[in-house]
Amino acid sequence: MPTSSFVDAVRARLPRQPPGRPQTPRRPPRGQRRTRPRGPPQPPKNHRLDLRPQDTLPPELDRRLLDVRIACPDIARACDLARAFAELLRHRRGFLLTQWIRQAELDAPKPISGFAGFLRQDLDAVTAGLTLTWSSGVVEGHVNRVKTLKRAMYGRASFTLLRTRILTQGE
Repeated sequence: MPTSSFVDAVRARLPRQPPGRPQTPRRPPRGQRRTRPRGPPQPPKNHRLDLRPQDTLPPELDRRLLDVRIACPDIARACDLARAFAELLRHRRGFLLTQWIRQAELDAPKPISGFAGFLRQDLDAVTAGLTLTWSSGVVEGHVNRVKTLKRAMYGRASFTLLRTRILTQGE
């Protein structure tokens, strides 16, 4: 018996579809779009919308965000706390941080209350970062530059050459 006729005979005896499972096409016919059932409104794709000041949102995005807030009170509370924290950052109001942490630990969704707990662990440093104008940005930039050089030279040269490149790069 040739192989192709054997395969055809086996296929003819097998059911085309497992029993109890309705047959659904994998793709819609050409020219037709697949429609999804409408559920609750989805959060905006750009999650930075929550952190912008309320008056800077375009009307369409403001309406979408309002729909999401109405559908889910946890998201509404998270948005309120995120906006309040962004205001603390934006206006350097570190003295209000303990009040924000208390609110977040009392009635916020679990991820935000966990974040507030981590802030409480190092409260003095976080308050200083939100209050003082000093920044470690320059130092972090140099650290990033050194790590990039180290990564680029890994396995290619000696420590002496790496040290020389790091010291001469800053000039």
